[in-house]
Amino acid sequence: MRVKHSSIPYWRLSGFYWFYFASLGALVPYWSLYLKELGYAAQQIGFLMAIIMATKIVSPNIWGWIADHTGKRMNIVRLGSLLAALSFIGVYASSVYWWLVVVMVVFSFFWNAALPQFEAITFNYLHQQTHRYSKIRLWGSIGFILTVMLLGPVLDRWGAGVLPHVLLFLFAGIWVSSLAVQERATGTSHGAHESLAKLLKTPAVLALLAVCLLMQMSHGPYYTFYTIYMEDQGYSRTLIGQLWGLGVFAEVLVFLWLPRLVPRIGLRLLLVSSLALACVRWWLVGYFAESLWIMVAAQVLHAATFGVYHASAIQLIHRYFIGRHQGRGQALYSSLSFGAGGAVGSFYSGLTWDSLGPQVTFAIAAVIAFVAMLVAWVWIPKAEPDEKPAVHSS
Repeated sequence: MRVKHSSIPYWRLSGFYWFYFASLGALVPYWSLYLKELGYAAQQIGFLMAIIMATKIVSPNIWGWIADHTGKRMNIVRLGSLLAALSFIGVYASSVYWWLVVVMVVFSFFWNAALPQFEAITFNYLHQQTHRYSKIRLWGSIGFILTVMLLGPVLDRWGAGVLPHVLLFLFAGIWVSSLAVQERATGTSHGAHESLAKLLKTPAVLALLAVCLLMQMSHGPYYTFYTIYMEDQGYSRTLIGQLWGLGVFAEVLVFLWLPRLVPRIGLRLLLVSSLALACVRWWLVGYFAESLWIMVAAQVLHAATFGVYHASAIQLIHRYFIGRHQGRGQALYSSLSFGAGGAVGSFYSGLTWDSLGPQVTFAIAAVIAFVAMLVAWVWIPKAEPDEKPAVHSS
């Protein structure tokens, strides 16, 4: 039986992802560079970057609880997006360190409210067509690519001082795009009324959450210091932007292939493979940064270390957290991985970057990814009963 796709607002969902990840394409690669131009040291930069991640530990769970009890997910997305844009204006008031700490805490608390709830809404629209998620999410990757590649030459010419203007425009775009998406009720499913506490005691769920935490910890040096590291190696900001863009372009390609790969290979094997390739990637970045071609190869591996990883992990989250737990499932995924994992990753890389050096810092990241791979291999089940070839009509 062919499933009709007319009820899925493809372009409106994709538009939100475009703006959200376009803002990430400006914030993640270049915010540390902006902070460096303000004169801050590596530990201070690591702490400020960690704030963005650390608020994800608290924020998504608070907003997820509200969403699951009110059912008004899009209202939360819109409110969070608007207040994030308004609070970010605070960076124009002062560049004093502790003021920036306060601004980033407030901004991040609201900014991190939006994506987990929007992910739940997207999956509610997809319903039994979850294999189509990657084709919607890839527009976020395209937004990231365009932003990171266009900003590189701009920062080369005018300096990092233009970055806050670009970010404010993109944050406003997130809010505007959220206005076009309507609420979508959560579907019912067996087990939807199982207690969250009981669900969290399940070995597979615990293992998946631990893997997500460790994977984002391993990304800490990359997201915090990659741009600075490449610049120290003699790469121009234009070329660095192109390397960032290359990684996400590879991610887009894998998002296009994933709807066919998932039924054939399975989510578990895809997840384990992405973790193994993360070990390789961080080792290459740490010890072969002077070689452009090896850096190109390392960035192509972003297709696995983010594209395959994220698509596999988030579909497993959606599979394990059903019914009324969907919002909190997405919130836990965001808070433990991008939140706690990202914060610890940024923090430890800030501590080790100057004291132990970039090579050791990336070696630590490789070891963390290896541990995550072992956890996934041992404790995440080999197959799920509904992993079967999907019918495509696009």
